[in-house]
Amino acid sequence: MANVELRDYLRIVRRRWRVILACLVLVVAVAGVLTARATPQYQSSTQLFVSSAQSSGDDDSSGSAYQGGLAATQRVTSYAQLVTQGELTSQVIDDLDLDLTPSQLAEKITATAQPDTVLLKIQVTDPDPKLAQRICGALATDLQATIKDIETPPGMKRPLLKGTITDPASLPTSPVSPQVERNIGLAVVLGLLLGLGLAVVRELLDTSVKTAEQVSDTLEAPVVGGVSFDSAIAKHPLVTDLSSHAPRVEAFRVLRTNLQFVDIDSGSKVIVFTSSVPGEGKSTTSVNVALSMAQAGQRVLLVDGDLRRPQVANLLELEPAVGVTTVLLGRVDLAEAVQRHSSGLEVLTSGSTPPNPAELLQSRAMAELLTRLRDEYDVVIVDSPPLLPVTDAALMANQTDGAILVVRHGSTTRDQLSGAAERLRAVGARPLGAVLNRVPAKGGRYGYGYGYGYGYAPDLTGHAKSRRARRRDRRRNEPSTPPPEIFTDPQPEPAPESASWSAPEPQTAQEPSPQYAEPQQLAPRMPPPPSPRPDDERRRQDWDARWPPDETEWDAPAQPEEEYWGPRS
Repeated sequence: MANVELRDYLRIVRRRWRVILACLVLVVAVAGVLTARATPQYQSSTQLFVSSAQSSGDDDSSGSAYQGGLAATQRVTSYAQLVTQGELTSQVIDDLDLDLTPSQLAEKITATAQPDTVLLKIQVTDPDPKLAQRICGALATDLQATIKDIETPPGMKRPLLKGTITDPASLPTSPVSPQVERNIGLAVVLGLLLGLGLAVVRELLDTSVKTAEQVSDTLEAPVVGGVSFDSAIAKHPLVTDLSSHAPRVEAFRVLRTNLQFVDIDSGSKVIVFTSSVPGEGKSTTSVNVALSMAQAGQRVLLVDGDLRRPQVANLLELEPAVGVTTVLLGRVDLAEAVQRHSSGLEVLTSGSTPPNPAELLQSRAMAELLTRLRDEYDVVIVDSPPLLPVTDAALMANQTDGAILVVRHGSTTRDQLSGAAERLRAVGARPLGAVLNRVPAKGGRYGYGYGYGYGYAPDLTGHAKSRRARRRDRRRNEPSTPPPEIFTDPQPEPAPESASWSAPEPQTAQEPSPQYAEPQQLAPRMPPPPSPRPDDERRRQDWDARWPPDETEWDAPAQPEEEYWGPRS
């Protein structure tokens, strides 16, 4: 994540939103529990004004007042610290007969001196609001007496400074803590930050590939297709079991098309499908690619080259005893070993499990078999073992036109994919491309533009809903009595001979043709034409009441019927 962009963080949030949500819910829940269990605390406050006690009638009153104010400003901070000292708190405990120690009482007291002023504010916090008020009042009174004692020099009757209570101790009516809104707000912020941090850390530690860019950069080969995750793949692994409009079927069509343009110059015909480690879906992918090619009319042979854990015969429900090993050992001819699936796909299963599959795959007989298959078929798909556990796939890829690696989204790591590519190149084989398998329909990023969110099947749900809505509206408009049977429109009576115009001969109502044209606009007073196909009693009665029209209401000459209703089909 050297060059991380904003969209990369957004992708992390989209992919790790469960982690972020879990952290948010956890932190908010803890904050809510702690807030609910916290004891409400009430706070009472009082304020003292420390000033000079000299009388204004003295000769040097101005100088004394200035000196007294300066002294009060300098000492008010000291008196604020004195509030929580042991002597004053012990005196308050004795006055109020409190069951507290001086240190316990000091924890409930907060005394602050306002900067550059002579104001001293005392606050007392306690679960009992009345007790908080009593303690606060007692502190202010005892502090006044303490200031008087300290500021009265020996031999003088009047103190130099005095403390005046300007704001008596108040009785609190609402608790100052816990603050529910503040606690929940801080918990939300903390939960989001914790969740985002954890999501980024997990993303940094996660080395699995999730995008086509990561696969192509690691493999140094293009991504030729992607298959979306389908929870029903265990029950219906083959594309022949699904609807032709299913997303997985369309994904294999896209993969089939892209394979035609892979290594187009050399015209690859024998392709090995493999993976880095087991469990990435290589066998299912190779079988479905072969089925998709067979459905397109190509002559395809699917070869099960996994002689250790063959899966093709089980997926296609074919006989596994006769196959590659029996042909290589010369026990059965190739024509007899090839089996035909119900879809038309020709399959060569693995046969019996040999004791030395690696030696058998790199034998001269295997090379001759591949040469013969190349001449007889349009495309040969070989399902081989994983690359990292065994060397069979690399040996097989060396004798073919190249390998397609199946990469499982969010499971295969970059180290595994890089190791598989190195093993192919070590034996001179070419990685032709990769297939990103089990891509999530939401949250995954395949990177080609044909995302799985669009869906390949036509959206029949909306149309079906519209039809149901139309039928429901039609039933609501029907009369309570059962509708009459379908009838043929009656022939209208001929127009009077005295009319100055010639009305067109009315026709029996017919099924409207696909070429039905919209009626032309007539004169303003002309009544609207009757429906060509009434479908209930109400419309039939309306038809009979309006036909033939009154000749006095016609202001425009009659038009030919074909011109009005459109050409007959």
